[in-house]
Amino acid sequence: MAINMNHTITLAIIGILLLSVAPWTDGALTCGAVAQSLVPCLNYFRGGGIGSVPPGCCNGIRSLNNNARTTPDRQTVCGCLKEAANSLRNINIGLAASIPPKCGVNIPYKLDPATDCSK
Repeated sequence: MAINMNHTITLAIIGILLLSVAPWTDGALTCGAVAQSLVPCLNYFRGGGIGSVPPGCCNGIRSLNNNARTTPDRQTVCGCLKEAANSLRNINIGLAASIPPKCGVNIPYKLDPATDCSK
């Protein structure tokens, strides 16, 4: 079962990257840029959150947070994260939500598929 979840997560991230290949375009964030920032977190996530968060994961989260300064950009990131969470089965939302604080990053919304990204 763990192998299927790993494949599902990997395929979903690859799918997001392929669908939205333009990273930072005219200051606007895309789901591809969001996914690129979070790819270094995959091994930590696959490992069930055991050990410390890899530096590349924290760097990606910090970079994403620093580039999402405007409300529209934050809404885009929120929507991309929700889309990814809703498309993945057996995702551990609690583990995903625990990563930003472990990296010293405070995001202005709750990481949850039920979050209303328009607010």
